[in-house]
Amino acid sequence: MQARLTARLGRQLQADSELSHADFAVLVQLTDVPDGRVRVFELARQLQWEKSRLSHHLARMQKRGLVAREECPSDARGAFIVLTAEGRAAIEDAAPRHVETVRRLVFDVLTPEQVETLREISEQVLAKLAEDAA
Repeated sequence: MQARLTARLGRQLQADSELSHADFAVLVQLTDVPDGRVRVFELARQLQWEKSRLSHHLARMQKRGLVAREECPSDARGAFIVLTAEGRAAIEDAAPRHVETVRRLVFDVLTPEQVETLREISEQVLAKLAEDAA
């Protein structure tokens, strides 16, 4: 189910907005912070991506004008990834349709009780993952 749902959401996102699921994930992280800028290592941690995957993906997003890279003045080895105006416009355009697709494919077919059960199961699995990581 997870693989099929992710694939379907990705295809729909691409068709609706020309953003990949990975693009969307990066842009969400950047819109979740007030100034739209995040250190590269923090972005990798939040997305649970390997540094090389993130680096390659960010390079592609930079070429498309969705994000920019800024050097960190306090750490010459570090950099910030910054949401551009084009990136903000892309996610603002894509998000409502993506949310509607998620709602239609997942939440509209579940009862409120099933949604609550899904929440409880998800919390238990996430707690176990956190426990094992520690």
